[in-house]
Amino acid sequence: MSTEENKVILRRWLDELINKNNLALADEFMDASYVNHFLPPGPTGPDAERQIMGMFFSAFPDLQGTLEDILGEGDKVVTRVTWRGSNTGSLMGMPPTGKPVAFQGINIFRLANGKIAENWPQVDMMGLMQQLGPVPTPGQSPS
Repeated sequence: MSTEENKVILRRWLDELINKNNLALADEFMDASYVNHFLPPGPTGPDAERQIMGMFFSAFPDLQGTLEDILGEGDKVVTRVTWRGSNTGSLMGMPPTGKPVAFQGINIFRLANGKIAENWPQVDMMGLMQQLGPVPTPGQSPS
């Protein structure tokens, strides 16, 4: 597939799977051998996507991604997304805060045969934790 066709797939993934909170579509978008490099070794394929996004959807049921940039070359597509949501569920063992958050993520995707085969995400977890409270912002005393 062309780079432009791969970008279309990534836009659809964000709009249809993520922004509509529809993890059932993971089978449509993720290759059977899909690897998300954000996760420790473990599940692959569509189940890996359901695991990581399920964690975020549990913590932020209204999670929405806004595509800021999309670049591609060959079988790789890079996206920069601003994520927004309200923390109404637990995240990694932390109780919900009810706080709205906005944080950035940059992903390098590799596509094969019209599906997402690999994902190397870099999520601003420090910024997210500062907004949620467990990590103080510079100049703020720890609670």
